[in-house]
Amino acid sequence: MIEEKSPYYKYTPATVLENDNFKLYWNRSILTDKTIPFNRTDITFINKKTKNTCLVDIAVPNTHNLAKIVNDKENKYQELANEICAMWKQNTAQVITLVISSTEVIPKSLPQSLKRLNRHPNTYIQMQKSVILGTCSIARNFLNYK
Repeated sequence: MIEEKSPYYKYTPATVLENDNFKLYWNRSILTDKTIPFNRTDITFINKKTKNTCLVDIAVPNTHNLAKIVNDKENKYQELANEICAMWKQNTAQVITLVISSTEVIPKSLPQSLKRLNRHPNTYIQMQKSVILGTCSIARNFLNYK
């Protein structure tokens, strides 16, 4: 869906990307028929041909919160997934969490989540690099704050 390749740290995602086969929402609320408290996932990916939807949520918590965050995110968006199936007449709507700690610790569920997204199992290495650089950037900005 994206023609130009750019480094991930320079890429600014569009709110909506769409072609004949797929639709992708980035950080956008999903309007539903009934009120759902958690209706804004990080990424909503819709495969129009197979009528499958993936609700992807990303988190970078402290190491001691990993298991709790994974469970909370999966439970939090399950109601939205059910509503999307009914509203958009999807075959499936699955909640996928991508969680990696700020100190590079990964939960046991991360390889399974990457597999569900059809990503290479070693994708977590690039994710770790991004998390470390982001954490360093936050620390650097804080220390230079005037």
